[in-house]
Amino acid sequence: MVQYVSPPLDLSFAALSDATRRGIIDQLGQGDASITSLADKFQMTLTGMKKHIQVLERAGLVVTQKVGRVRTCKLGKRGLKAEAEWIEAHRKLFEARFEALDEIISEMKKEGSDESAS
Repeated sequence: MVQYVSPPLDLSFAALSDATRRGIIDQLGQGDASITSLADKFQMTLTGMKKHIQVLERAGLVVTQKVGRVRTCKLGKRGLKAEAEWIEAHRKLFEARFEALDEIISEMKKEGSDESAS
């Protein structure tokens, strides 16, 4: 079996598969935040938030910087361009398939109305 391997996409989609991590990305889109403030915002323990941040960091979606005792999180610079391109390519594929299906259904309906008119 051939296996498609794309580690950056795999890491990104795995990171974004969790609603909390998507929420963290949304929150950081509004500005940098400490892990403590994110934990408070999402009503979770610091340990739980650190685990979510580590997943996002591995995917390159978030970077952290420690100043004194505070670890601040911000969005990573790499963005989601490759992921958006992958999604768009597959959206076009599905759109083409649905259009072909619509054509088949239209033809079947036309044949059905032609047969009933005879």
